Amino acid sequence: KIIGARYYLKGFEQLYGPLNATEDDRSPRDMDGHGTHTASTVAGRRVPNASAFGGFAEGTASGGAPLARLAIYKACWATPKASKAAGNTCFEADMLAAIDDAIRDGVHVLSISIGTNQPFAFNRDGIAIGALNAVKHNILVACSAGNSGPAPSSLSNLAPWLITVGAGSLDRDFVGPVVLGTGMEIIGKTVTPYNLKKMHPLVYAADVVVPGVHQNETNQCLPGSLTPEKVKGKIVLCMRGSGFKLSKGMEVKRAGGVGLILGNSPANGNEYSYDAHYLPATAVLYDDAIKIHEYIKSTNNPTAIIKQARTVLHTQPAPFMANFTSRGPNALDPYILKVSF
Repeated sequence: KIIGARYYLKGFEQLYGPLNATEDDRSPRDMDGHGTHTASTVAGRRVPNASAFGGFAEGTASGGAPLARLAIYKACWATPKASKAAGNTCFEADMLAAIDDAIRDGVHVLSISIGTNQPFAFNRDGIAIGALNAVKHNILVACSAGNSGPAPSSLSNLAPWLITVGAGSLDRDFVGPVVLGTGMEIIGKTVTPYNLKKMHPLVYAADVVVPGVHQNETNQCLPGSLTPEKVKGKIVLCMRGSGFKLSKGMEVKRAGGVGLILGNSPANGNEYSYDAHYLPATAVLYDDAIKIHEYIKSTNNPTAIIKQARTVLHTQPAPFMANFTSRGPNALDPYILKVSF
């Protein structure tokens, strides 16, 4: 499957000095999973009897071209002295060297899942310049649109010789509703398989934090922020914002909670978050999170249950552009339509 692997970091080390071996590996090895994810999407082998965590989506898993061979060119590296949330750093010198080698190696398709925070003129965009050379050698180049949605004109990789790919939805859904003590049922989405089976006390994260948590983050279940004595045996309503979504569930579990309801912030739009947590959990839209919070404030003994998730097929509309994906119109040239796919 993998017939070649190279790495490029001269540009990186020119600025940052020698690579810190505790932060990344001086090799083509993927250390954060993003490259493996994108490679398997493109060319993963067919795997029968596969399923996601918890038994969802049972069937045969396959990449788009399962018989294709892969050549790997690693040009992005962990940002020095930064958290994993900061992502990787990619230098144009390293990316251009990688593209040049890919051309010499005779690849047929280049998949570049790298984007920038803002578009650059084509003659100042390293990916566009390298890709143009590849296209001149009859190589198809597909690039990511970026993850800066839903703001308009948030695209990167705008050159007309690139296929710019955004993220979209499927025609299936994974529904895990929340039922409040009043009997109100609120739609939740999850790929977490656990079943609570009965009602549990329900609390709002901001009401059960330890002293000293920043005022703007009291409701976000950041690591070490919850008081175990106030959380044990309860479902916690946490809001998105700072921190990883999975870390919020881990914090609830650390504090002894039995379930997580993850509420969108206004910035997340009306799009559900699908996550595989380490305890019973589901995600709700911002307006629904507000309803749950209002219920918590309305009674001395709020309770809830997260019902076991189920798969719903043939949902519409689908495919639908994901909320997080970058989108047009093209900020450099409105006559060039982007996203391509």
